[in-house]
Amino acid sequence: MKIVIISDIHGNYDALSHLSEDYDQLWVLGDLVNYGPQPGEVIKYIRSHATHVTRGNHDHSVGYGEAPRCASRLREMAETTQRYTNAVLSEEDKKYLRSLPLHVDVWIGKTRCRLCHAPPSVPPFMNHAFQSENWKDECQRAGAEVLLVGGGHAPFGREIDSRLLANPGSLGQSRSGEPVASYAVLKDGKLGFRSFHYPVNLTAEKVRAMPISAVVRSELITILRTGVVPSERRRSVTVGSLVR
Repeated sequence: MKIVIISDIHGNYDALSHLSEDYDQLWVLGDLVNYGPQPGEVIKYIRSHATHVTRGNHDHSVGYGEAPRCASRLREMAETTQRYTNAVLSEEDKKYLRSLPLHVDVWIGKTRCRLCHAPPSVPPFMNHAFQSENWKDECQRAGAEVLLVGGGHAPFGREIDSRLLANPGSLGQSRSGEPVASYAVLKDGKLGFRSFHYPVNLTAEKVRAMPISAVVRSELITILRTGVVPSERRRSVTVGSLVR
């Protein structure tokens, strides 16, 4: 069986619709919405294609009307786009986001896989003071041979005490230094990481049309085109130039 694993789509339907990898099952590790221009289209696609879906912090925040608890650098961006997302989603869409589980356990043969968006101790929110050495405790807490997590927006994989910990990266808002859509493939007991280019400029134009502040639009487009979050220093210069 071939399984495609994606996460952090963030309303980027262009990236999602250009995922051409064939699969028997599609696993989604959360954050369907926020940041991107087409959250409704993403939800519709995931509801019709995904086998398992977990709730990310942005899904939770939109579904329940709460703050997504992002890092301070991303807070304005998250809050601004959350207002947009709330405005364009239907009540049925929000109900679906609320219905998503915080984690899903799936057996592949004799191997137990846990799917979640954030570390098992703090679902669905990532603790931004979280240290990499704490993953050992998180893997033990999950009690699964394979722990698949979202968030972070950059792919990684490592073995911890005979357990596999992996993040497929972000399909819709890469922060890995490249403007690509990242995902993972699990087949025959082996996990591999893959990525592809999609029409980023098309997505950028859709972001440019979003009724949000010019500063946030510019930052979102920069992330899409570079795979890098603008630094605090660069942002302060941008704001200052607009004020003048």
